[in-house]
Amino acid sequence: MSTRVLDGEIITTRLDDVRAYDGVLTRRIVAFCIDYLIIGLLMIPFAILVFFLGIITLGLGWGLFGVLFPMVALIYVWNTLGGRNQATAGMRMMGIRLDRLDGKPVDGMLAIVHTVLFWAGNVVLTPLILLATLFTDRKRTLHDLLLGTVVTRDDR
Repeated sequence: MSTRVLDGEIITTRLDDVRAYDGVLTRRIVAFCIDYLIIGLLMIPFAILVFFLGIITLGLGWGLFGVLFPMVALIYVWNTLGGRNQATAGMRMMGIRLDRLDGKPVDGMLAIVHTVLFWAGNVVLTPLILLATLFTDRKRTLHDLLLGTVVTRDDR
């Protein structure tokens, strides 16, 4: 590892730099809104496809409407957050990314588990899940703590 000194502080990795966490919470919330706007737009062609599938199957295909949103959202997260950029499109727009504390890259399965834990935490704790960021180091949420991940600024 490359060790450097910044303002009298020893920095061993990018994750040790305090500046990597400036404004992460606000950027994370805006990125969430952007991502779910994108997922909503992605829903349109898939909903049209399911509509015609329902006509072809005499209504049986319309049962897919119940799982359409979670399926599209999980495919989106698998391909973006689990991809080489380690960020969804909204996260890239806001200049943040998801990192693992052990230094390994984020894979598709970790991205899916991260998202599922986020939604499960929201079901149980509603918006209180964001309060954890006020008290934890590195502005980590509950699902970040459980998975050993952290959201950092990509430009730092």
